[in-house]
Amino acid sequence: MIFKGVRDGRPYPEHGLSHRQWAQIPPRQIRLDELVMTTTVLALDRLLSEDSTFYGDLFPHAVKWNGDVYLEDGLHRAVRSALRNRVVLHARVFDMDIPMSEQVSV
Repeated sequence: MIFKGVRDGRPYPEHGLSHRQWAQIPPRQIRLDELVMTTTVLALDRLLSEDSTFYGDLFPHAVKWNGDVYLEDGLHRAVRSALRNRVVLHARVFDMDIPMSEQVSV
């Protein structure tokens, strides 16, 4: 199994993080088999695109909630990693159980 699970939609409450707040969370490694995908749609043209992150964050965004880590943004990067036989992905992980001030880089 590549990912822990796939679901259609986010089960966690809205976090309201801006792009600037996401950028303050330092990226860390996370195993692909710990991630739950929040979308069931994979666009092949985006998967094959070399510059799919040109206008976005270099790192995928994930949310930890109730013990599970949900990949909110970065499905195509996660699938590309899996296709390259990688077992980890560098992502920004927001833990909804920890205050934002404890998660940001100094």
